[in-house]
Amino acid sequence: MAFNSEMIVDRSVSYRKTVLQKIENKIKYIKKGTLFSIRNYYHLGSESSVHIAFGKLIQDGIIFRMQRGIYCRPKRLKSIPSIITLASANQLAHFCSRENKSKLLPQGMEEAYRLGFQTQMPVRTVYWTNNMNREFKVGNQVVVVKKVEDKLLKWGNKPAGRLLRALSTFTRRPSDKKLKEAFSRLQLSEDEGHKLIINIYKHLRL
Repeated sequence: MAFNSEMIVDRSVSYRKTVLQKIENKIKYIKKGTLFSIRNYYHLGSESSVHIAFGKLIQDGIIFRMQRGIYCRPKRLKSIPSIITLASANQLAHFCSRENKSKLLPQGMEEAYRLGFQTQMPVRTVYWTNNMNREFKVGNQVVVVKKVEDKLLKWGNKPAGRLLRALSTFTRRPSDKKLKEAFSRLQLSEDEGHKLIINIYKHLRL
């Protein structure tokens, strides 16, 4: 049986519609305001057909492109449907970090503020990472991700890691009064805290 060009086009259109329907059926169960990656949908069709389907969903306002490969199902305000709520720049930064399997931790100045070493809160939201320098923007929100030495990311969000990042921003050891306040905020005894301080300064000298 011979196939003409019209039959081939019809089958191609039908295939794309099927892929679109499959993707729509999955996306409708995603909580509004949630981020997701396009790569999780490549198994539903060819890569090009999935991209075409996502383009159609963007046109229809069903999904919103946050950045390359990352999308969000918008949440519409009931009283004013034209106003939508998306994931925040902070959520986007954390999502991309999980996708890339990279570390993402509050910068040293942020930890210094949270632990009481300084009273001025950082103006910008900055995270340290072992990946590349990036900037995430959503509306007026901006989150900066800065690559730093691996040694500054040691111990993650454990008390030792938080103290490490905070202390790395100072050229001198903070006063005992400031350290005592930091230990209290981390729910550490003074003995536990001072042991961590010794290990942290040894680590920073490496």
